[in-house]
Amino acid sequence: MDAKALRENLRAEALVLGFDVFGVAPIEADVKADYFKKWIADGMHGEMEWMAKDTERRTEVTRVLPEAQSIIVVGLNYYQPQPNPNYQIAKYALGQDYHNIITKKLRKLCTVMRTLGGAQKPYVDTGPVLEKPLAVAAGLGWQGKSTIILQPEFGTWLFLGIIITTLKLESSSPSINRCGSCTRCITACPTSAIIAPYKLDARKCLAYLTIEHKGPIPVEYRKPLGNRIFGCDDCLDVCPWNKWAKETKENKFKARPQPILKETLSWGEADFLNQFRGTPVKRLGLLRWWRNALTVMGNTGTPGDLEAIGRLVNHADPMVSEHACWARDQILSRN
Repeated sequence: MDAKALRENLRAEALVLGFDVFGVAPIEADVKADYFKKWIADGMHGEMEWMAKDTERRTEVTRVLPEAQSIIVVGLNYYQPQPNPNYQIAKYALGQDYHNIITKKLRKLCTVMRTLGGAQKPYVDTGPVLEKPLAVAAGLGWQGKSTIILQPEFGTWLFLGIIITTLKLESSSPSINRCGSCTRCITACPTSAIIAPYKLDARKCLAYLTIEHKGPIPVEYRKPLGNRIFGCDDCLDVCPWNKWAKETKENKFKARPQPILKETLSWGEADFLNQFRGTPVKRLGLLRWWRNALTVMGNTGTPGDLEAIGRLVNHADPMVSEHACWARDQILSRN
């Protein structure tokens, strides 16, 4: 089987497994290594220390698999309408954890590839690869001014998976940037975290602050947080390419029932785990969930929430106590 036929055979296998898009990037694909290293040197990754580890390995896939000849990039649509008007969990985290779902699909594709003589290394988000520039090189879409991958058929709503392989596959045609003069994602950002087209300062990003950040949410970002309790989809939601977005076919991504926010302030660890086990939200832990919930309640709460908030005002964890006091004071100032 020649390189093109092999690529198309694997494309068909990937679609059967449930992936929505498939492409192949060359080993020498431009991953904007200098830009990435400068972004790290400027500290814009914040507390995401793993991104700064071994940047050479992250920008050269042959350091991961020396015999590699091709890079497969797949995408899986996760779009669905926001189910809760009272508070928002980013769409990617409404259902089961995508890492587990996509990894299982990638491993099945790797099993097929082994029968064709290939050695593979699959990654979903956490591996030493730069997924987004590889997705561009593989023709899945282009990197928008928000830094998110845009795909003509699915808009901004794609999970990415990577397989580095020793199989020689014909490369796909790289994508062309079609953002034009549009700046909706930049102007929509509540904290001006997109500091220039294609440049995100994670330290200002509400997704980063509600998920990756370990300490108290800086005071200047609490009101801009609004009702976002886990992540932020604002720069994705406003993209004009989403007019073609389709609801995901993957039932495991569908939203779970969401709890009443003030009731979560009386939870124990077991309650938190029972609600969010198997979802991306689980990684927060109860204390950071309370931090985020209290910030949201400070922005949107009513006097009817004060009793629940008051139970955490003197909590032993200083972060929780601080956010409870802030939430209480915000509600009192409005009433």
